[in-house]
Amino acid sequence: MKIIHLSFPHEMEATDYAPISMAIGFFDGVHKGHQQVIGTAIDKARSQQMKSAVMTFDPHPSLVLGGRKEEVFYITPLGQKMEILQEMGVDICYIVRFTSEFAKLSPEQFIEHFIKGLGVKQVVAGFDFSFGSKGSGDMELMETLSGGHYEVTTISKLEQGDEKISSTRIRHLLKDGCVEPVHQLLGRPYRISGTVVNGDKRGRTIGFPTANVEPELGTFVPKRGVYAVRIEVQGMYFDGVCNVGYKPTFHNPDIKNLVIEVHILDFDKSIYGEKVTVEWHKRIRDEQKFSGIDELKAHIGQDKETAKQYFEG
Repeated sequence: MKIIHLSFPHEMEATDYAPISMAIGFFDGVHKGHQQVIGTAIDKARSQQMKSAVMTFDPHPSLVLGGRKEEVFYITPLGQKMEILQEMGVDICYIVRFTSEFAKLSPEQFIEHFIKGLGVKQVVAGFDFSFGSKGSGDMELMETLSGGHYEVTTISKLEQGDEKISSTRIRHLLKDGCVEPVHQLLGRPYRISGTVVNGDKRGRTIGFPTANVEPELGTFVPKRGVYAVRIEVQGMYFDGVCNVGYKPTFHNPDIKNLVIEVHILDFDKSIYGEKVTVEWHKRIRDEQKFSGIDELKAHIGQDKETAKQYFEG
């Protein structure tokens, strides 16, 4: 997949990769609804001998426009999003830099520069996609302004359990630690990438060594608790038990330093500095404070057994 970074104004010619069938959206999570939009663009490209493309934006518009009180965390940081799009078979990904200048473009200017100007012949987006200054353009206007230069396909709302599949819904589930329904909405386990860093090595002293994972900046970490996970290390996957929290048995409750610790089952290797990916499969329990090391070890042993049974099942 070719990745092309664009800003406004850009200097690309329509002849560079045209004709193109392009899906447009922010696509955080690349969930099943997004996959339907992108898959439609790919299918149209293949049936009409065109290049398939995705146009996404960076950073999140709310970081530029404001209006969002909480810090923005991505379900799929940009690098992971690119990996998923490549796996889907997308030919080209345009990453448009979302700036205050770009945000001022009228719908007509957006179409002139980023649709017609790129030689797009098929535009595919979700029913709620908006574009142009203050989101004043919708898919109906996209079609009205086509002037015969491109065709427009609007993908209807996709629901699961009588509720729209959306990035907002997935974030709420992750906040509650509900990783199994997130798996269903994404069509894959929720994943975060990070680097194994030095921790306090206390797990090793009680017989449960852990990999302390420092997640990529802006990553959405599920609710505190204990989970059955899989971890990719050097291209291989291993089952594990992950604790997300503040280690209350050992730490001063006033010191808030969130840690992600993975005890990898049947694994004994130093992996400090390695980049790893953690897949979240099942929530086992809340984080708890225990009376001492013996009670903690007993519960970790139970968690380990629960994870083993889950993956064997």
